[in-house]
Amino acid sequence: MGRPPALPVEDKVWIVLQVLAGSMSAAEAARRNSVSGQTISTWKRQFVEGGTAALAGDRHDPLRHVQQLTREVRQLKTALGEAHVEIRKLRRSPAHRRTGRAARTARAARTARK
Repeated sequence: MGRPPALPVEDKVWIVLQVLAGSMSAAEAARRNSVSGQTISTWKRQFVEGGTAALAGDRHDPLRHVQQLTREVRQLKTALGEAHVEIRKLRRSPAHRRTGRAARTARAARTARK
């Protein structure tokens, strides 16, 4: 036996408003709508804290999420650019270039293949 279907947001709002107005007790609202008293208390708290959107389960703001992702993309692009500059510097550094006997051996091997 599964969980009963969720009540529509409009029904939750109506129930919460009835309980807050004193037209119905939380226990009576729970009994009439086949939910627990704890559920009614949770709905009341959510409604008082966040209005109808909180009862709909909209826990995250899509705009805030997009803004956060935009910031993250900007930071990653900056880090990528800095890494690219660092790689170019390292490739051009004398320490990166082969010097001495190893370089002569490598050049000789390339010349011999030609």
